[in-house]
Amino acid sequence: MKFFIDTALLHEIREANDLGVLDGVTTNPSLMAKAGISGKENILKHYHEICQLVEGDVSAEVIATEYEGMIREGEELAEIHENIVVKVPMTRDGVKALRTFYKMGIRTNCTLVFSAGQAILAAKAGATYVSPFIGRLDDASTDGLSLIEQMVLIYRNFGFETQILAASIRHTMHLVHCAEIGADVVTCPLNVITGLLYHPLTDIGLAKFLEDHRKANA
Repeated sequence: MKFFIDTALLHEIREANDLGVLDGVTTNPSLMAKAGISGKENILKHYHEICQLVEGDVSAEVIATEYEGMIREGEELAEIHENIVVKVPMTRDGVKALRTFYKMGIRTNCTLVFSAGQAILAAKAGATYVSPFIGRLDDASTDGLSLIEQMVLIYRNFGFETQILAASIRHTMHLVHCAEIGADVVTCPLNVITGLLYHPLTDIGLAKFLEDHRKANA
């Protein structure tokens, strides 16, 4: 399973990359705004800076909501760096854009997916990744992990090459369950990735080893 970090903050990307487990980055307009990045030229420059930090894919989202605008923006984003994946919303025009980008050889990430039907459309259109938002489904009293299970089954049934990129990951158990179910990728905040490091028994065990070493060498 691939680990992507969901952020536009360069210091968080560096920290995750320094762990040696980072496979890529996802961003969106909200994350760009949170990082204080605004203006088209600054945003494009920031995407390029992110691509310099990681070897894997970097999802860059289109802002346009109509087909023609998506295509224009997607082409411009794809020119930034070979690792750019154009992020397209799950809408009627978005699905049309996914198919066009597929024919053009531009890789895509279909975002804001909340149902198996939407996931089927994205895969049929040729999306490289599809991003189900499991945390937001949980917020709406729906089991987000069940959607991942459905998608894994459907994609395997028909041999879809689209990768399932589990998004809106809220905590470490979300991530672990996605791994159990068979998601290809998870994208999550830095604290979820680093949260996998910790267990109280590890801390207790290390403290015991160090104490025993100190006594033996006193």
